[in-house]
Amino acid sequence: MAYTILFGAFTFLMIIGMPIAFCLGIASFATVLYLGLPPVVVFQQLNSGMNVFAMMAIPFFIFAGDLMVRGGIATRLIRFAAGLVGHMRGGLGQVNVVASTLFGGISGSAVADASAVGGLMIPQMAKRGYDRDYAVNVTANAAIIALMIPPSHNMILYSIAAGGNVSVADLFTAGIVPGILLAGALMFTAWWVAVKRGYPADAFPGFSRVGYYFLASLPGILLIAIIFGGVRSGVFTATESSCIAVLYAFLVAMLVYRELNWDGFVEAVMGAVRTTAMVLLVIGTAASFGWLMAFLQVQTLIIAAISAISDNPIIVLLMINVILLVLGTFMDMAPMVIIATPILLPVVKAFGIDPVHFGVIMILNAGIGLNTPPVGTVLFVSCAVGGISIREAMRTIWPFFGASLLVLLLVTYIPQLSLWLPGVFR
Repeated sequence: MAYTILFGAFTFLMIIGMPIAFCLGIASFATVLYLGLPPVVVFQQLNSGMNVFAMMAIPFFIFAGDLMVRGGIATRLIRFAAGLVGHMRGGLGQVNVVASTLFGGISGSAVADASAVGGLMIPQMAKRGYDRDYAVNVTANAAIIALMIPPSHNMILYSIAAGGNVSVADLFTAGIVPGILLAGALMFTAWWVAVKRGYPADAFPGFSRVGYYFLASLPGILLIAIIFGGVRSGVFTATESSCIAVLYAFLVAMLVYRELNWDGFVEAVMGAVRTTAMVLLVIGTAASFGWLMAFLQVQTLIIAAISAISDNPIIVLLMINVILLVLGTFMDMAPMVIIATPILLPVVKAFGIDPVHFGVIMILNAGIGLNTPPVGTVLFVSCAVGGISIREAMRTIWPFFGASLLVLLLVTYIPQLSLWLPGVFR
Protein backbone atom coordinates (compact mmCIF):
# COMPACT_ATOMS: atom_id res chain seq x y z
CA MET A 1 0.00 0.00 0.00
CA ALA A 2 2.88 2.39 0.75
CA TYR A 3 4.10 2.06 -2.86
CA THR A 4 0.61 2.94 -4.11
CA ILE A 5 0.42 6.04 -1.91
CA LEU A 6 3.92 7.25 -2.81
CA PHE A 7 3.72 6.80 -6.59
CA GLY A 8 -0.06 7.14 -6.92
CA ALA A 9 -0.20 10.48 -5.12
CA PHE A 10 2.80 11.77 -7.07
CA THR A 11 1.29 10.73 -10.43
CA PHE A 12 -2.20 12.07 -9.64
CA LEU A 13 -0.92 15.44 -8.46
CA MET A 14 1.30 15.77 -11.51
CA ILE A 15 -1.60 14.93 -13.87
CA ILE A 16 -3.79 17.67 -12.37
CA GLY A 17 -1.01 20.19 -12.99
CA MET A 18 0.51 20.77 -9.55
CA PRO A 19 4.16 21.97 -9.59
CA ILE A 20 6.57 19.05 -9.45
CA ALA A 21 8.15 20.09 -6.13
CA PHE A 22 4.76 20.02 -4.39
CA CYS A 23 3.92 16.67 -6.03
CA LEU A 24 7.08 15.18 -4.53
CA GLY A 25 6.64 16.78 -1.11
CA ILE A 26 2.96 15.93 -0.65
CA ALA A 27 3.45 12.33 -1.85
CA SER A 28 6.36 11.90 0.57
CA PHE A 29 4.42 13.42 3.47
CA ALA A 30 1.36 11.22 2.82
CA THR A 31 3.52 8.08 2.68
CA VAL A 32 5.35 8.95 5.90
CA LEU A 33 2.00 9.42 7.68
CA TYR A 34 0.76 6.06 6.38
CA LEU A 35 3.93 4.30 7.55
CA GLY A 36 3.61 5.85 11.01
CA LEU A 37 7.00 7.56 10.78
CA PRO A 38 7.59 11.00 12.39
CA PRO A 39 6.51 13.70 9.86
CA VAL A 40 9.67 15.64 10.67
CA VAL A 41 11.56 13.02 8.61
CA VAL A 42 10.29 14.68 5.41
CA PHE A 43 11.69 18.06 6.43
CA GLN A 44 14.96 16.58 7.65
CA GLN A 45 15.49 14.91 4.29
CA LEU A 46 14.42 18.06 2.44
CA ASN A 47 17.01 20.08 4.34
CA SER A 48 19.78 17.50 3.89
CA GLY A 49 19.00 17.29 0.17
CA MET A 50 19.57 21.03 -0.29
CA ASN A 51 22.42 21.35 2.21
CA VAL A 52 25.12 20.01 -0.12
CA PHE A 53 28.21 22.14 -0.73
CA ALA A 54 28.56 20.96 -4.36
CA MET A 55 25.05 22.32 -5.00
CA MET A 56 26.44 25.86 -4.85
CA ALA A 57 27.87 25.35 -8.34
CA ILE A 58 24.38 25.36 -9.86
CA PRO A 59 23.31 28.95 -9.00
CA PHE A 60 26.75 30.31 -9.88
CA PHE A 61 26.79 28.65 -13.31
CA ILE A 62 23.24 29.90 -13.94
CA PHE A 63 24.31 33.42 -12.93
CA ALA A 64 27.43 33.26 -15.12
CA GLY A 65 25.36 32.20 -18.13
CA ASP A 66 22.92 35.08 -17.62
CA LEU A 67 25.78 37.58 -17.33
CA MET A 68 27.21 36.30 -20.61
CA VAL A 69 23.91 36.70 -22.43
CA ARG A 70 23.53 40.29 -21.24
CA GLY A 71 27.22 41.14 -21.62
CA GLY A 72 27.54 40.60 -25.38
CA ILE A 73 29.41 37.28 -25.31
CA ALA A 74 26.61 35.36 -27.05
CA THR A 75 26.49 37.90 -29.90
CA ARG A 76 30.21 37.53 -30.61
CA LEU A 77 30.07 33.75 -30.49
CA ILE A 78 27.27 33.76 -33.07
CA ARG A 79 29.29 36.09 -35.32
CA PHE A 80 32.28 33.74 -35.11
CA ALA A 81 30.06 30.73 -35.87
CA ALA A 82 28.62 32.57 -38.87
CA GLY A 83 32.10 33.15 -40.25
CA LEU A 84 33.00 29.47 -39.81
CA VAL A 85 29.97 27.68 -41.25
CA GLY A 86 27.63 30.33 -42.69
CA HIS A 87 28.78 29.47 -46.24
CA MET A 88 27.30 25.95 -45.99
CA ARG A 89 23.86 25.13 -47.43
CA GLY A 90 21.26 26.39 -45.00
CA GLY A 91 24.05 28.45 -43.51
CA LEU A 92 22.12 30.11 -40.69
CA GLY A 93 20.93 26.69 -39.52
CA GLN A 94 24.56 25.56 -39.32
CA VAL A 95 25.47 28.80 -37.52
CA ASN A 96 22.71 28.10 -35.00
CA VAL A 97 24.13 24.66 -34.14
CA VAL A 98 27.76 25.82 -33.87
CA ALA A 99 26.78 28.90 -31.84
CA SER A 100 24.73 26.71 -29.48
CA THR A 101 27.72 24.41 -29.03
CA LEU A 102 30.06 27.31 -28.23
CA PHE A 103 27.60 29.09 -25.95
CA GLY A 104 26.60 25.81 -24.29
CA GLY A 105 30.24 25.32 -23.38
CA ILE A 106 29.95 28.54 -21.41
CA SER A 107 26.41 28.55 -19.98
CA GLY A 108 25.83 24.82 -19.43
CA SER A 109 22.08 25.42 -19.69
CA ALA A 110 19.78 24.32 -22.52
CA VAL A 111 17.12 26.90 -21.65
CA ALA A 112 19.71 29.72 -21.55
CA ASP A 113 21.07 28.46 -24.87
CA ALA A 114 17.63 28.40 -26.51
CA SER A 115 16.70 31.87 -25.26
CA ALA A 116 20.07 33.51 -25.95
CA VAL A 117 21.00 31.94 -29.29
CA GLY A 118 17.36 31.59 -30.38
CA GLY A 119 16.61 35.18 -29.50
CA LEU A 120 19.37 36.33 -31.84
CA MET A 121 19.18 33.68 -34.57
CA ILE A 122 15.47 32.95 -35.11
CA PRO A 123 14.52 36.54 -36.13
CA GLN A 124 17.56 36.68 -38.47
CA MET A 125 16.64 33.34 -40.04
CA ALA A 126 13.03 34.42 -40.57
CA LYS A 127 14.20 37.71 -42.15
CA ARG A 128 16.47 35.79 -44.54
CA GLY A 129 13.63 33.58 -45.82
CA TYR A 130 13.97 30.53 -43.57
CA ASP A 131 10.70 29.00 -42.36
CA ARG A 132 10.08 29.67 -38.69
CA ASP A 133 9.46 26.01 -37.90
CA TYR A 134 12.93 25.17 -39.26
CA ALA A 135 14.54 27.94 -37.21
CA VAL A 136 12.72 26.85 -34.04
CA ASN A 137 13.51 23.15 -34.49
CA VAL A 138 17.21 23.78 -35.12
CA THR A 139 17.37 26.04 -32.06
CA ALA A 140 15.50 23.67 -29.73
CA ASN A 141 17.50 20.59 -30.66
CA ALA A 142 20.87 22.34 -30.76
CA ALA A 143 20.23 23.73 -27.27
CA ILE A 144 20.52 20.27 -25.67
CA ILE A 145 24.19 20.13 -26.71
CA ALA A 146 24.76 22.49 -23.75
CA LEU A 147 23.78 19.65 -21.41
CA MET A 148 26.56 17.40 -22.66
CA ILE A 149 29.63 19.61 -22.58
CA PRO A 150 31.22 21.37 -19.59
CA PRO A 151 30.08 23.17 -17.50
CA SER A 152 26.76 21.29 -17.51
CA HIS A 153 25.29 21.82 -14.06
CA ASN A 154 23.02 18.85 -14.76
CA MET A 155 26.12 16.65 -14.62
CA ILE A 156 26.68 18.06 -11.13
CA LEU A 157 23.07 17.20 -10.26
CA TYR A 158 23.62 13.64 -11.45
CA SER A 159 26.78 13.34 -9.34
CA ILE A 160 24.90 14.56 -6.26
CA ALA A 161 21.93 12.25 -6.95
CA ALA A 162 24.41 9.37 -7.26
CA GLY A 163 25.51 10.04 -3.69
CA GLY A 164 28.57 12.07 -4.66
CA ASN A 165 30.39 8.91 -5.68
CA VAL A 166 30.70 9.79 -9.38
CA SER A 167 33.46 12.27 -10.28
CA VAL A 168 32.20 15.57 -11.71
CA ALA A 169 35.49 15.95 -13.59
CA ASP A 170 34.94 12.55 -15.25
CA LEU A 171 31.35 13.46 -16.10
CA PHE A 172 32.42 16.80 -17.61
CA THR A 173 35.02 14.98 -19.72
CA ALA A 174 32.71 12.11 -20.66
CA GLY A 175 30.13 14.43 -22.22
CA ILE A 176 32.49 16.13 -24.68
CA VAL A 177 32.66 13.47 -27.42
CA PRO A 178 28.89 12.72 -27.30
CA GLY A 179 28.22 16.48 -27.37
CA ILE A 180 30.39 16.95 -30.47
CA LEU A 181 28.76 13.89 -32.06
CA LEU A 182 25.31 15.37 -31.40
CA ALA A 183 26.39 18.70 -32.92
CA GLY A 184 27.65 16.89 -36.05
CA ALA A 185 24.42 14.91 -36.39
CA LEU A 186 22.29 18.05 -36.06
CA MET A 187 24.46 19.96 -38.55
CA PHE A 188 24.00 17.16 -41.09
CA THR A 189 20.25 17.15 -40.45
CA ALA A 190 20.06 20.95 -40.79
CA TRP A 191 21.95 20.69 -44.11
CA TRP A 192 19.70 17.87 -45.38
CA VAL A 193 16.47 19.72 -44.54
CA ALA A 194 17.92 22.93 -46.03
CA VAL A 195 18.66 21.14 -49.32
CA LYS A 196 15.13 19.74 -49.43
CA ARG A 197 13.61 23.17 -48.82
CA GLY A 198 16.01 25.06 -51.08
CA TYR A 199 17.51 27.36 -48.47
CA PRO A 200 20.49 29.53 -49.52
CA ALA A 201 24.14 29.60 -48.48
CA ASP A 202 26.09 32.76 -47.71
CA ALA A 203 29.44 33.66 -49.23
CA PHE A 204 32.54 32.73 -47.23
CA PRO A 205 33.80 35.97 -45.61
CA GLY A 206 37.48 35.03 -45.90
CA PHE A 207 39.99 33.70 -43.40
CA SER A 208 41.02 37.16 -42.22
CA ARG A 209 37.45 38.05 -41.28
CA VAL A 210 36.97 34.67 -39.55
CA GLY A 211 40.20 35.31 -37.63
CA TYR A 212 38.90 38.72 -36.55
CA TYR A 213 35.62 37.18 -35.35
CA PHE A 214 37.59 34.54 -33.46
CA LEU A 215 39.70 37.13 -31.66
CA ALA A 216 36.57 39.11 -30.77
CA SER A 217 34.94 36.00 -29.27
CA LEU A 218 38.15 34.68 -27.65
CA PRO A 219 37.46 36.06 -24.14
CA GLY A 220 34.22 34.05 -24.08
CA ILE A 221 35.79 30.90 -25.52
CA LEU A 222 38.62 31.07 -22.98
CA LEU A 223 36.11 30.52 -20.20
CA ILE A 224 35.48 26.98 -21.51
CA ALA A 225 39.19 26.21 -21.21
CA ILE A 226 39.40 27.78 -17.76
CA ILE A 227 36.46 25.79 -16.37
CA PHE A 228 37.32 22.47 -17.96
CA GLY A 229 41.09 22.74 -17.50
CA GLY A 230 40.82 23.82 -13.89
CA VAL A 231 38.37 21.10 -12.86
CA ARG A 232 40.07 18.36 -14.85
CA SER A 233 43.55 19.22 -13.55
CA GLY A 234 42.35 19.46 -9.95
CA VAL A 235 43.35 23.11 -9.57
CA PHE A 236 39.82 23.85 -8.36
CA THR A 237 36.57 21.98 -7.81
CA ALA A 238 33.40 22.31 -9.88
CA THR A 239 31.95 24.59 -7.19
CA GLU A 240 35.02 26.82 -7.19
CA SER A 241 35.02 26.89 -11.00
CA SER A 242 31.43 28.19 -10.98
CA CYS A 243 32.51 31.14 -8.80
CA ILE A 244 35.45 31.81 -11.11
CA ALA A 245 33.03 31.67 -14.08
CA VAL A 246 30.87 34.39 -12.51
CA LEU A 247 33.83 36.64 -11.77
CA TYR A 248 35.32 36.10 -15.24
CA ALA A 249 31.98 36.68 -17.02
CA PHE A 250 31.42 39.87 -15.02
CA LEU A 251 34.89 41.23 -15.82
CA VAL A 252 34.61 40.39 -19.54
CA ALA A 253 31.13 41.93 -19.80
CA MET A 254 32.14 45.07 -17.88
CA LEU A 255 35.74 45.72 -18.89
CA VAL A 256 36.23 44.01 -22.28
CA TYR A 257 32.89 44.25 -24.10
CA ARG A 258 31.42 46.99 -21.86
CA GLU A 259 27.82 45.99 -22.64
CA LEU A 260 26.58 45.11 -19.15
CA ASN A 261 24.73 47.96 -17.45
CA TRP A 262 23.26 48.16 -13.95
CA ASP A 263 19.76 47.14 -15.05
CA GLY A 264 21.16 44.12 -16.88
CA PHE A 265 23.19 43.11 -13.84
CA VAL A 266 20.14 43.32 -11.55
CA GLU A 267 18.06 41.27 -14.01
CA ALA A 268 20.80 38.64 -14.16
CA VAL A 269 20.93 38.45 -10.34
CA MET A 270 17.15 38.16 -10.02
CA GLY A 271 16.96 35.56 -12.80
CA ALA A 272 19.62 33.44 -11.10
CA VAL A 273 17.83 33.75 -7.73
CA ARG A 274 14.46 32.70 -9.18
CA THR A 275 15.89 29.73 -11.07
CA THR A 276 17.98 28.61 -8.10
CA ALA A 277 15.00 28.79 -5.73
CA MET A 278 12.94 26.58 -8.04
CA VAL A 279 15.73 24.07 -8.59
CA LEU A 280 16.62 23.80 -4.88
CA LEU A 281 13.00 23.25 -3.84
CA VAL A 282 12.72 20.43 -6.36
CA ILE A 283 16.01 18.94 -5.17
CA GLY A 284 14.94 19.09 -1.52
CA THR A 285 11.55 17.45 -2.02
CA ALA A 286 13.11 14.90 -4.38
CA ALA A 287 15.55 13.99 -1.60
CA SER A 288 12.61 13.14 0.68
CA PHE A 289 11.01 11.14 -2.11
CA GLY A 290 14.29 9.32 -2.78
CA TRP A 291 14.80 8.51 0.91
CA LEU A 292 11.39 6.86 1.01
CA MET A 293 12.18 4.83 -2.10
CA ALA A 294 15.33 3.57 -0.40
CA PHE A 295 13.38 2.87 2.81
CA LEU A 296 10.81 0.87 0.83
CA GLN A 297 13.59 -0.88 -1.18
CA VAL A 298 12.13 0.18 -4.52
CA GLN A 299 15.51 -0.29 -6.24
CA THR A 300 15.66 -3.95 -5.18
CA LEU A 301 12.20 -4.58 -6.61
CA ILE A 302 13.13 -2.92 -9.92
CA ILE A 303 16.34 -4.94 -10.24
CA ALA A 304 14.36 -8.13 -9.63
CA ALA A 305 11.68 -7.12 -12.15
CA ILE A 306 14.18 -6.26 -14.89
CA SER A 307 16.22 -9.41 -14.20
CA ALA A 308 13.03 -11.44 -14.64
CA ILE A 309 12.64 -9.98 -18.13
CA SER A 310 16.27 -10.18 -19.26
CA ASP A 311 19.80 -10.30 -17.91
CA ASN A 312 21.28 -9.06 -21.19
CA PRO A 313 22.80 -5.55 -20.72
CA ILE A 314 21.75 -4.62 -24.27
CA ILE A 315 18.08 -5.30 -23.52
CA VAL A 316 18.36 -3.72 -20.06
CA LEU A 317 19.78 -0.48 -21.50
CA LEU A 318 17.07 -0.43 -24.17
CA MET A 319 14.37 -0.75 -21.50
CA ILE A 320 15.97 1.96 -19.38
CA ASN A 321 16.21 4.30 -22.40
CA VAL A 322 12.51 3.77 -23.11
CA ILE A 323 11.65 4.46 -19.45
CA LEU A 324 13.73 7.66 -19.43
CA LEU A 325 12.30 8.90 -22.73
CA VAL A 326 8.76 8.36 -21.41
CA LEU A 327 9.62 10.11 -18.13
CA GLY A 328 11.09 13.00 -20.12
CA THR A 329 7.75 13.70 -21.78
CA PHE A 330 6.14 14.78 -18.50
CA MET A 331 9.02 15.63 -16.15
CA ASP A 332 11.47 18.51 -16.31
CA MET A 333 15.17 17.74 -16.29
CA ALA A 334 16.21 18.45 -12.69
CA PRO A 335 13.49 16.39 -10.97
CA MET A 336 13.93 13.59 -13.49
CA VAL A 337 17.67 13.34 -12.80
CA ILE A 338 17.22 13.62 -9.03
CA ILE A 339 14.43 11.02 -8.89
CA ALA A 340 15.53 8.52 -11.57
CA THR A 341 19.23 8.35 -10.66
CA PRO A 342 18.85 6.72 -7.22
CA ILE A 343 16.37 4.24 -8.72
CA LEU A 344 18.20 3.28 -11.90
CA LEU A 345 21.88 3.64 -10.96
CA PRO A 346 21.85 0.52 -8.72
CA VAL A 347 20.13 -1.33 -11.57
CA VAL A 348 22.78 -0.49 -14.18
CA LYS A 349 25.57 -1.18 -11.69
CA ALA A 350 24.08 -4.62 -11.10
CA PHE A 351 24.43 -5.27 -14.82
CA GLY A 352 28.05 -4.03 -14.96
CA ILE A 353 27.41 -0.64 -16.60
CA ASP A 354 29.82 2.17 -15.70
CA PRO A 355 28.17 4.99 -13.64
CA VAL A 356 29.94 7.67 -15.72
CA HIS A 357 28.67 6.10 -18.95
CA PHE A 358 25.17 5.90 -17.49
CA GLY A 359 25.39 9.55 -16.45
CA VAL A 360 25.87 10.59 -20.07
CA ILE A 361 22.97 8.35 -21.13
CA MET A 362 20.77 9.86 -18.41
CA ILE A 363 21.58 13.47 -19.31
CA LEU A 364 21.08 12.91 -23.06
CA ASN A 365 17.72 11.20 -22.44
CA ALA A 366 16.62 14.05 -20.18
CA GLY A 367 17.78 16.56 -22.81
CA ILE A 368 15.69 14.92 -25.52
CA GLY A 369 12.78 15.07 -23.08
CA LEU A 370 13.13 18.87 -22.99
CA ASN A 371 11.87 18.87 -26.59
CA THR A 372 8.94 16.48 -26.10
CA PRO A 373 5.55 17.84 -24.93
CA PRO A 374 3.66 18.12 -22.68
CA VAL A 375 6.64 19.30 -20.53
CA GLY A 376 9.12 20.30 -23.22
CA THR A 377 10.69 23.37 -21.62
CA VAL A 378 13.27 24.08 -24.32
CA LEU A 379 10.76 23.55 -27.13
CA PHE A 380 8.31 25.90 -25.41
CA VAL A 381 11.00 28.60 -25.05
CA SER A 382 12.07 28.19 -28.69
CA CYS A 383 8.46 28.36 -29.93
CA ALA A 384 7.82 31.47 -27.82
CA VAL A 385 10.91 33.15 -29.30
CA GLY A 386 9.97 32.03 -32.81
CA GLY A 387 6.33 33.05 -32.51
CA ILE A 388 4.87 29.69 -33.61
CA SER A 389 2.75 27.06 -31.87
CA ILE A 390 4.01 23.77 -30.46
CA ARG A 391 1.85 21.99 -33.05
CA GLU A 392 3.61 23.77 -35.93
CA ALA A 393 7.02 22.85 -34.56
CA MET A 394 6.08 19.22 -33.88
CA ARG A 395 4.97 18.67 -37.47
CA THR A 396 8.52 19.06 -38.78
CA ILE A 397 10.75 18.30 -35.78
CA TRP A 398 11.12 14.59 -36.60
CA PRO A 399 14.37 14.66 -38.62
CA PHE A 400 16.10 16.49 -35.75
CA PHE A 401 14.47 14.27 -33.15
CA GLY A 402 15.61 11.22 -35.13
CA ALA A 403 19.20 12.52 -35.23
CA SER A 404 19.17 12.94 -31.43
CA LEU A 405 17.81 9.41 -30.94
CA LEU A 406 20.49 8.00 -33.26
CA VAL A 407 23.21 9.68 -31.17
CA LEU A 408 21.53 8.32 -28.01
CA LEU A 409 21.74 4.77 -29.39
CA LEU A 410 25.40 5.23 -30.34
CA VAL A 411 26.27 6.63 -26.92
CA THR A 412 24.32 3.85 -25.19
CA TYR A 413 25.88 0.92 -27.03
CA ILE A 414 29.40 2.26 -27.64
CA PRO A 415 30.59 3.03 -24.09
CA GLN A 416 34.00 4.25 -25.30
CA LEU A 417 32.35 7.34 -26.80
CA SER A 418 31.83 8.43 -23.19
CA LEU A 419 34.66 6.64 -21.40
CA TRP A 420 37.62 7.11 -23.74
CA LEU A 421 38.36 10.76 -22.94
CA PRO A 422 38.10 10.42 -19.13
CA GLY A 423 40.52 7.49 -19.45
CA VAL A 424 43.01 9.70 -21.29
CA PHE A 425 43.08 12.19 -18.40
CA ARG A 426 43.53 9.59 -15.65
